[in-house]
Amino acid sequence: MYTKLSRTAFAGLAAALLATAALALPAQATNLRMAWSQDATGLDPHAQTAFSSLRLLELIYEPLVRNDTNLDVVPAIAESWEFSADGLTLTFKLDPNAKFSDGATVTSADVKASFERLLDEATGAAARSNFLSIASIDAPDDATVVFNLSQPDAPLLVAMASINAAIVPAKAIADGSVATTALGSGPFVLDSWEPNSREELSVNANWAGGDIAYDGITISVLPDETAILASLRAGQTDFALINDPLVATLVPNEPNLQLNAVPGLAYNVLQLNPSRPPMDNLKVRQAMSCAVDRQDILDTALVGEGKVTGPLTMPAYASDPSTLFCYEQDLEKAKALMAEAGVDGFSAKVIAATGEPPVASAEAQVLQSQLAEIGIKLEIELMELNVYVDRWLAGDFDMAVALNGGRTDPYPMYNRYFTKDGNLLKVSNFTDDEIDSLLQQGRVETDIAKRKEIFQQFEARLTELSPWIWLSTSNIYTAQLKTISGFESSATGTLFGLTKVTLGQ
Repeated sequence: MYTKLSRTAFAGLAAALLATAALALPAQATNLRMAWSQDATGLDPHAQTAFSSLRLLELIYEPLVRNDTNLDVVPAIAESWEFSADGLTLTFKLDPNAKFSDGATVTSADVKASFERLLDEATGAAARSNFLSIASIDAPDDATVVFNLSQPDAPLLVAMASINAAIVPAKAIADGSVATTALGSGPFVLDSWEPNSREELSVNANWAGGDIAYDGITISVLPDETAILASLRAGQTDFALINDPLVATLVPNEPNLQLNAVPGLAYNVLQLNPSRPPMDNLKVRQAMSCAVDRQDILDTALVGEGKVTGPLTMPAYASDPSTLFCYEQDLEKAKALMAEAGVDGFSAKVIAATGEPPVASAEAQVLQSQLAEIGIKLEIELMELNVYVDRWLAGDFDMAVALNGGRTDPYPMYNRYFTKDGNLLKVSNFTDDEIDSLLQQGRVETDIAKRKEIFQQFEARLTELSPWIWLSTSNIYTAQLKTISGFESSATGTLFGLTKVTLGQ
């Protein structure tokens, strides 16, 4: 409401001045000045995997539903939904006010086309395997979508609450412009994008989610987060995404700044490549897990900001990590396992991206030191994020230091990597019949207590087989001028809370 009144007031004032005097001043846009260190790597919401891309695209696009700050599923484009009694049909009613930024109403045809694109292997959709239970989609009228499922799928709604399941216009799919032109129904419109430099967004006047109290967002890409802090100090930036915990710890010392910190669902992990020797040997992978001191990595690389975790980071399913395989460093056991494997040390390369997360290099160095204790010589390969993402998606690495996104449900969080139909199976290079079975059992089970029991078995099995070595979760930080108010942080790291922000005077 403020935006519309403000624009009207400025327009009226300008008109009055033009009518009565020669001097007229143009209306001044009220923009939120934002900064982050890592820019988006692409515009296709279905294909992007980097956090930096998703943070931008979630300001432009909307899924059918989203997670609120309590991690509950709430309406977005859909105003309501209902599963059939047998769990084989999921019916959505769309918000009749939902429109794309060009003014076109979001219809069931757009939803149907979006999910058919997601399911098309040629799209390379990041979350495709989360939706393989969808057998067909009906659009009986413009405001109703019916998903017909091949089996009950308890976490399907959670999977849909992702920008990787964004609804894009059917016409954009038809003309092939999804990856080049951002046209969504979200709160903002991307007016310009200078990669690795700057983005300009304006408020989407057609957004059905309510009024926004400013006119747009100007995003500056500042790769050095100390420069972001300096910009905040100087009052040149209103709001910033902070990834480096060391920089975050400096914010509370600034009298004009506020730090927002919340424990995240994303997890830091050392991904092994079990398709390459000697990581194809279970005892070698287990030896590496036993050789790692997770708390030392957390304290050294993340300055203690976060906590040691197993694979399940969501509060509803997380268990005590001390119960998991070799979660306390045990060098003697590690050396014994290496001896049992018949491996007397080896050399390997570990890839890490610069900037996302900024602690990746430090984590790799601590791991390099710890694994040297059992004769493993690690060479660290640092590379730009877009190069890293390509190598990561192709599974082209011996080991990778990664920060992977979390979900509120274990199935959509891990099926992409560890089921035989997983569309990110190249990233893990690992399958196991029991893991596959447990994920499938958890997918169809609707009883919460039984689901938790199933996924605790899954977590124990996964850490014992050690295809990856889970390390810790991190805090999610944003920083802002104290004149900014209303931002709502979330464990998912979403910046959707910017829609609630009010700028100071």
